Amino acid sequence: MARTVAVVDYGMGNLRSVSQAVMHVAEGSGVEVAVTSRPEDVRAAERVVLPGQGAMRDCMRELRDSGLQQAVLEAAATKPLMGVCVGMQMLLDHSEEQDTPGLGLIPGRVKRFRLDGRLQPDGSRYKVPQMGWNRVHQQPHGGRVHALWAGIPDEAWYYFVHSYYTEPADPAHSAGSTEYGARFTCAVARDNIFATQFHPEKSAAHGLALYRNFLHWNP
Repeated sequence: MARTVAVVDYGMGNLRSVSQAVMHVAEGSGVEVAVTSRPEDVRAAERVVLPGQGAMRDCMRELRDSGLQQAVLEAAATKPLMGVCVGMQMLLDHSEEQDTPGLGLIPGRVKRFRLDGRLQPDGSRYKVPQMGWNRVHQQPHGGRVHALWAGIPDEAWYYFVHSYYTEPADPAHSAGSTEYGARFTCAVARDNIFATQFHPEKSAAHGLALYRNFLHWNP
């Protein structure tokens, strides 16, 4: 199988920044990065990145209507797959956002922040969507932190923009957590799947390190 990473283009991802970050870390590694809307390219790739941006219902509809959904499901069964932002939320069973079914690859639900009237420690009101930098705690996964955190310090800062958060049914599928009003899962993992609510491509060196680890991850 060719050393290729497919960044899935179904019309809803932050494709430019994601693909540029992946291409940057792939330089000199022998890994080729392809931004593609062709199911055959996703099937041929060694590993797959599933970005997402906007409303989850729109993302799910576009993934289905583009003809890429089946190729993504096949990839999730056989090769390393990384979801980003709404691309992470899509992996779960269901989202409260417009009562939207997900892909069902990781059991759990996507919930909206309910922070009306609550104050942050500095006295300011919590805002939804959350936009800004949070420290990410690396959750033990199978008795140790996930391989994609290799070389990244615990409690590193990552950039978030979101109104909804994931709640895996099995805590063992939580690979990272952070706090905004309460502690919530911001990275999920199961077998050959890893996904983040935050944006690695907007998170400076620690974000690039996560993409670099994904390129060489052998689950």
